[in-house]
Amino acid sequence: MSETDAGPPRATRRAEWGVRLHELPLLIGLVVLWMMLWQSVSLLSAVSGIVVAVFVMRLFYLPPVELAGRFNLWWALRYLGYFFWHLARASWQVAWLAVRPGPPPPTSIIAVKLRTRSDFILTMVALTNSLIPGSLIADVDRFESTLYLHVLNTPTQKEITKMRRDALHIERLLVMAVGSRDEMRVVR
Repeated sequence: MSETDAGPPRATRRAEWGVRLHELPLLIGLVVLWMMLWQSVSLLSAVSGIVVAVFVMRLFYLPPVELAGRFNLWWALRYLGYFFWHLARASWQVAWLAVRPGPPPPTSIIAVKLRTRSDFILTMVALTNSLIPGSLIADVDRFESTLYLHVLNTPTQKEITKMRRDALHIERLLVMAVGSRDEMRVVR
């Protein structure tokens, strides 16, 4: 019996299993999302969630996101502190802009060219900026690693420059927390 008759070679099966292991966080996330949607934590919802997750993962295949494989707790805590502080502060600022008398505040579309090329860092910077009130990601140029932010209350160039610096600071915090050594050299 030849190797072709017995099925794929052992190395190929191992590589396929590695891809499946690499997709395990996505699978778990989809199952948890499924259970949250059904508002049920049961064996049936878990099994049906696994079936749906595997179907979705095979139907809508995404290339694997490459992670640096490192995590720095100090920088992760600094990132979370920055995020929660700006989340609270911006919430109050946007609330004030909504109820204050006068014309609506001016807005801008700002292009922010990130220094890293990582899809993961690009996504995390975009999500962080979108979650902080007063800014929203209008577009992403993945190949140029550029975010286009729609920013509230930018009457002068000073506010625009500050928003661009804030986005680059978020990128730096994330790279220092989970980026590769090469990315760390780029943002320093």
